[in-house]
Amino acid sequence: MNRRSFLSTAALGAAALALPARASWAAIPDFDHDPIQALPLRGASLHVLSGMGGNITVLSTPDGLLQIDSGVPARGASVVQADARLSKAPITLLVNTHWHADHVGGNSAAAARGATIVAQDKTYDRMATPQTIDFLKASVPAYPKSARPALTFPDRLTLRHGGETLKLLHVAPAHTDTDAFVHFTQNNVIAAGDLFFNGFYPFIDYSSGGWIGGMVAGIDQMLALTDAQTRIVPGHGPIGTREDLRRSREMLQTVQSRIELLVAAGKTEAEAVAAKPTKDLDGVWGGFLFDGDTFTTLVYRGLKAHGASEDRKSL
Repeated sequence: MNRRSFLSTAALGAAALALPARASWAAIPDFDHDPIQALPLRGASLHVLSGMGGNITVLSTPDGLLQIDSGVPARGASVVQADARLSKAPITLLVNTHWHADHVGGNSAAAARGATIVAQDKTYDRMATPQTIDFLKASVPAYPKSARPALTFPDRLTLRHGGETLKLLHVAPAHTDTDAFVHFTQNNVIAAGDLFFNGFYPFIDYSSGGWIGGMVAGIDQMLALTDAQTRIVPGHGPIGTREDLRRSREMLQTVQSRIELLVAAGKTEAEAVAAKPTKDLDGVWGGFLFDGDTFTTLVYRGLKAHGASEDRKSL
C-alpha cells in the first residue's frame, strides 16, 4: 500500500496520524509489537511516552500524574501500564492539546482512573458533535461524555501541579481551531501538540479551521517562550530544540509564501501541484507523512478555505 492510497482510505484515517517518526506508510500500525517507551525529558519527574500514536508528556509528582494528551484509543491499556512504571500515584489531570483522536483517544480511560480532563473551549465543542476530516475522508462521531473535557478555557489557563506551574495557551486556528500548547515554566519544556511535527511535513486539518499561516503564527508564540535550553515535545516526531522549531517555521513560511503566490495567480489545485513549489524541500521534509505533491494539495486547500473564511468575515 503506497502513501497516497493509505491516506485516501477512510478506515485508516486515524492511523494516518498515529505513526511515530520511525514508522513507514507501507505498514498498518502494529500496536502489539511497538511498545511505548518512556523517555526522560527533565529530571526524574518529566517523561515522554513515545510510540505508535504520537507523544504523551507525563509529569509525575506526589500530587499525582499530570498527562498531556492521551493517545489513540487502542493504546489505552499501554498508557496505563507506562504510567504505572513511572509512578504509583494516580493520574489526576489530563490536558488535551486539540480534538483529534490520536490525542484524545484515551480520555475515557483516564477519566475512569480519576483524571480531570482540561482543554480549550472549542475542543469540547468539536468532541461533543460529529466531525469530518475532509482530507482523510473520515467521519468522526461525537465522543462520549466521559471523554469530553470537564474543565475548559477560552485563551489561557494556569495550572499548578506538584511544584510546577503550567501555562496553557490557545492559539488562533493553526493545525485546527482548537490548538493549545503547554509551557512547563520551571522545567523549561513546551508540549506543542500538533503545532509541531518535528522533521517532516505536518498534517493541517483545514476542515477544522487549520491553515499553514496559523501554524507559523502558533510557532512564533512558542518561540517567544524558548531559549537554547528549552526542550520541545512535538505531537509527532523526536523531542526537539528551539532550533528544530525554528527550522520547521522557516519551512512552513517558505511553503506558505510560494503557494499563496500560486493561489493569488488563480492557479487551480492541479496547476499548483504541477508547479512543484516544494521540490527543493522534499528531500528533507517529505517522505514520511506526505510527499511534496500531497503536502502542496493540503496547503492549497487550507489557504483556499482560510481565504473563504476571511471573505465571509468581511461581509
